[in-house]
Amino acid sequence: MDRPIRCAIIGCGVIAPTHAESFLQQQDVELAWACDLVEDKARRLAEKYGIGRVTTDYREVLADDSVDCVAVCTDHASHSPITVMALDSGKHVLCEKALAAGKEGMDAMFAAHARNENLVFSGIFQHRFESVWRYLKRLVAEGAFGDILTACLQMRCLRTREYYRADEWRGTWAAEGGAVLINQAIHHIDLLAWIMGGVESLSGVHSNITHGSDIETEDTAAAALRFRCGALGTMEVTSSSHLGWEPSISIQGTIGSIDVRQHDIFRVIFKDKARQSEILDKLSACRDAQGGEAGKTYYGAGHVPQIADFVEAIRQGRQPFVPAGQARHAVDIVLAIYESHQRGGWVKINNNG
Repeated sequence: MDRPIRCAIIGCGVIAPTHAESFLQQQDVELAWACDLVEDKARRLAEKYGIGRVTTDYREVLADDSVDCVAVCTDHASHSPITVMALDSGKHVLCEKALAAGKEGMDAMFAAHARNENLVFSGIFQHRFESVWRYLKRLVAEGAFGDILTACLQMRCLRTREYYRADEWRGTWAAEGGAVLINQAIHHIDLLAWIMGGVESLSGVHSNITHGSDIETEDTAAAALRFRCGALGTMEVTSSSHLGWEPSISIQGTIGSIDVRQHDIFRVIFKDKARQSEILDKLSACRDAQGGEAGKTYYGAGHVPQIADFVEAIRQGRQPFVPAGQARHAVDIVLAIYESHQRGGWVKINNNG
């Protein structure tokens, strides 16, 4: 493509400025449209980032033949219909997490992509672009831990009554598809599954412990995991913690163990002390090389490189680093926890991504 790539942002809420800033850091990219059901939100985003056109109807955006790609930043339930129409309109799509609020929505998205395989379809999981997690994945692939015994996720954050009341879709089954699992924790659910090579099956439960009638979904959940590689794991997440925001991932093997908490290296212990020292030095260098963020601090440093990769995938006609098929796996895991809680027992995860 020998002209600037023209992009539209559909959904001008909390995450939209991060997308706008990230796109504007790319060469030969123009922001053509800002779209939101609330016109004032779209106008504020357009004014701040020099976006030429504003609308409340995403169909107007998709009818514009000069638009090459869209960033879908709306509520979860609307991701699927917008993405399906965008792909069928010939637009490349970058969709925020979670890809959809349920299985039917995801199936419709992937059917649309199958009809339009030449288009780039990517899901946002920006933490995959951060050095610490990439290095951890490489260590797993290299067998640095020996036989991996367990891999575990803890995600503690705080979402208040005011947060859930700020947008009517939050904390609902119909529009959000859940709460802490499908919104806040899904980033690190994706990381754990990606690092470990995927989850094969799980058994989980969830509860609304502190949010009462403010939400109809969960604020706390836990699950036992069986990974495709044979290792076992656990996951515990909550949006009711006084800690505010603290994700941690730990991997325990027969010859090595690592615990990473909010990018801080909490523990590195290996039988081979020279190897331990080498890994610790490299992890520390990864942490120091995170770079600047676009958006809130806990978004991390990954949005800019992920959007750069999306733009280059369009130019080069290749798969993005996070193809939508891989982004689906985290949603499948979340939906399996909801299913396990409802009917009891273990649920097998489809090998989609």
